[in-house]
Amino acid sequence: MSSRNRTSQPPDGFGNQNWDGLVVIVAGVSWDDTWLSEKHLAIHLSRLVPVLYVDPAISLLTPLKKPALRSSTDGPRLRMIGTNLARLTPLTVPGISRPGLRVIASWATRRAIARSVDRLGGQVLALVAASLDDVFGSCSGLQVMYGTDDWITGGSLMGLSSRWLRKRETAQLRRADVVVAVSDQLAARWAPEARAVVVIPNGCDTDHFAAVESAVPANEVTLPDPIAGFIGHLSDRIDLDALEKIAGTGASLLLIGPRQATFNLEKMEALLAHPNVQWVGPQPFSRLPSFMARIAVGLTPYTDSDFNRSSDPLKTLEYLSAGKPAVVSDLPSVSRIPKDLVDVSATPEEFAERTLEVLGRTPDPVLAQRRRLYAASQNWDARARDFVALFSKERQVSTGDLGRRHPDG
Repeated sequence: MSSRNRTSQPPDGFGNQNWDGLVVIVAGVSWDDTWLSEKHLAIHLSRLVPVLYVDPAISLLTPLKKPALRSSTDGPRLRMIGTNLARLTPLTVPGISRPGLRVIASWATRRAIARSVDRLGGQVLALVAASLDDVFGSCSGLQVMYGTDDWITGGSLMGLSSRWLRKRETAQLRRADVVVAVSDQLAARWAPEARAVVVIPNGCDTDHFAAVESAVPANEVTLPDPIAGFIGHLSDRIDLDALEKIAGTGASLLLIGPRQATFNLEKMEALLAHPNVQWVGPQPFSRLPSFMARIAVGLTPYTDSDFNRSSDPLKTLEYLSAGKPAVVSDLPSVSRIPKDLVDVSATPEEFAERTLEVLGRTPDPVLAQRRRLYAASQNWDARARDFVALFSKERQVSTGDLGRRHPDG
């Protein structure tokens, strides 16, 4: 399918933007929804190459169920949202979670991508699929599968059939020129079916969280200092026992983020009933530094599951980029972080003990700076450069020379 149409006119408001070297990121989450890896990557990649961010297909009825997406259907489907960065929101029929209608949604997405690329008029460098949606072949360029999670073991979290997910995963692996995995565990699982696998871990937005020191502390927080804080999605992957143990010590516990509606309702209600626990709900990414300013230690309490063992949590790096100490569950992703920068716990009891210990420590400015420096070495700018280096190796993909390691070795 052609990705260049020099007779097409760019959409209004796109000016004289040069779209050669375009990277199309087909995301698993809308631009207006939670900030996940592909959104961070799109923003930082756009500093190096032009980027088209493609939302998951939605219908006009979707915003009724997800109010956060109300603005997604306002205005043109293809629009500029930043320098070197465009966004596409494909529209499809209602009910796309039904098996038969998923095919229509995928067709609508591929068609919208092809038309948008032709309208922009640039040569596509790569298409990056950050989900299992059937989008490969929508345009030319390197076809990249970007695996940020183990979609099959996480199927229960999303209410999707593991059988359908496995079928889609197999198809995606076989069609991708190269697979990017965020962890060694994912890379090892996908390697037998993929042409080539590269590990590129998650990054962090260092500049954003460096603003914690100058941020005005969130006045919604009413807990007394010092505060242990969790920032993220309260879902089945979170170790509620660890949080309950912390609450049981009487320490101030702040929870920031959305809550999965079906997540262990009885235990969640019991946790929130503690007078020393405060949940402030989902917060805009722009305000996270203000909430981070109120916490003395960041928490990453994950259950020991197949899904979590394959993950690479964003939140731990975000705590470190703010200079905050972090207490984290003992999962494989922790092994790449210097041991003195995080406190690792294997059980809920140990998690609470470590949290109390850290809360009682005198802040160490030198160690805080080391945390920031480490996080800076892992920031999204570095990850964006890793992806650009990978795209430049397109000719090597067909000969299988990419190997199965992080581009930096």
